[in-house]
Amino acid sequence: MAPSYSDTDDFKSIMRGPSTGSSAKNFHILAKSPKDLPLASPSASILLISLTNRILLLHRVQTSTSFASAHVFPGGHVSPQDGYLPPPEDIRRHEDSDAYRIAAIRECFEESGLLLAKDLLSSGELVQLSEQEREEGRIAVHDEKVPFAEWVKQRGGALDTEGLVPFTRWLTPANIPKRFSTQMYLYFLPIDSELSSKTDKTQMHIPTPDGGVEHTAARFLYPREWLEMALDGDIVLYPPQFFLLSLIADFLISPPTGGEDLDAAALREQRKRLMHFVKTDGDPLWGEKCISPNPIKGEKGKYMIMGMGDAGPELEGTSRRGDAERVLRVELTKDVERGRQRRSPQEVIWNRDMFMETEKL
Repeated sequence: MAPSYSDTDDFKSIMRGPSTGSSAKNFHILAKSPKDLPLASPSASILLISLTNRILLLHRVQTSTSFASAHVFPGGHVSPQDGYLPPPEDIRRHEDSDAYRIAAIRECFEESGLLLAKDLLSSGELVQLSEQEREEGRIAVHDEKVPFAEWVKQRGGALDTEGLVPFTRWLTPANIPKRFSTQMYLYFLPIDSELSSKTDKTQMHIPTPDGGVEHTAARFLYPREWLEMALDGDIVLYPPQFFLLSLIADFLISPPTGGEDLDAAALREQRKRLMHFVKTDGDPLWGEKCISPNPIKGEKGKYMIMGMGDAGPELEGTSRRGDAERVLRVELTKDVERGRQRRSPQEVIWNRDMFMETEKL
């Protein structure tokens, strides 16, 4: 696991998020007063873990208005059909709720075709769909021809909102014009006790992109494989994806090169260790952390150190905090670095060692 700096007082004083009642003005660069900030659009994403403990990423289209050409977790905006959200001025808008959970499952289905819904007539199995039913449903739900929950109910299912495990919230920094308040979740697809058997259960469905509307590819790989591809420049990962993949990479580990797939017992042990980390590590715990990446050090055109301790301007003066023990190092291409606003995914190169040694800060 990447090293922490819990025993380094100087580092913690730099990275500590705002305490209750503090303005956090030393940690977050405000372009405007909080009330005049661009609205942080509510959204939700899922770190979807396959039955072999690989994780799903989608490749966004180049013309996308957000995260163009990047690899992202399935997810998207919370829609009015997903449920009630408090108004923008209410800090409860940035808390886990049914609306965020429903949005996460709906967007996952639209984007990948994977439906995280339990069959009401079976003992915990996921709803099974024919390929035609699946594709017709994705289009109908995306075009809002039918409410998502109602469409699932018509097929004898219920959304598995209880299967979602909160795993940080991310608030876009104040100096970025297009902002999001994104609730992240973990979801574990069921492990088949007979992994070698051939089955057409829903959890074995190969994810597919959404016809090029928002994504061009969907693929399961081990977390470390995704990170290697990003470091080699083969894919683009933004801070939330790189940071969270780095956290889980030490738990969801691929079998040795050339070795056989892990058996069910080994896969369950990996998941158990990851859940122990999520439920017990840090203060606050990972399900309660809200992270608003904040540049704290850098050299123009070369690199940037991003703090993870700030919860964001909307949550200043509250007890909400991020991760005060870790930072993210972002390397910048020498000729297109434009300050803190990165206008295209080609502008950042991720460094494997995102937790910098204290003397380098």
